[in-house]
Amino acid sequence: MKKILFLILFTIGLASCADNYSNTSYSNYELGKQGAVSMGKIIQMTPVQTQGSNSIGTLAGAGAGAAAGSMIGGNTAINIIGGIGGALVGGMIGSTAESALTSTSAYEFIIQKTNGSYVSVLQTNELGLRPGDNVWLSTTNGTTRIRSRASMY
Repeated sequence: MKKILFLILFTIGLASCADNYSNTSYSNYELGKQGAVSMGKIIQMTPVQTQGSNSIGTLAGAGAGAAAGSMIGGNTAINIIGGIGGALVGGMIGSTAESALTSTSAYEFIIQKTNGSYVSVLQTNELGLRPGDNVWLSTTNGTTRIRSRASMY
């Protein structure tokens, strides 16, 4: 029973290590990187739900399920069948749990740049941006972040 509890907690711990995607957090890799900056105005915002990952949870769930299922008892054949069944069910549960833990709410921002072109940027909205706001678009290594022009100075 202790092994099963450990594996379940291990799965949750791994899922909590997932990337934190937000417009106000950066990885150490991004420090000192130069990016292109342009200006624009938010035309529209659409709420979206991002789909979480489900790799580590699947593996950890399958491991926990196999360990639990193999302890059914009886004879070796029953333990093997229980382990296989436990791995399948545990993998599905682990996958679902990780996906739920790593999903997030975000917005698709439609922005008209000052040159007249339109761009779409998907990000979270900790800054409370709204349609009509004038914004900076900062693009580094293919990732674009939106900032309010009012909050820059």
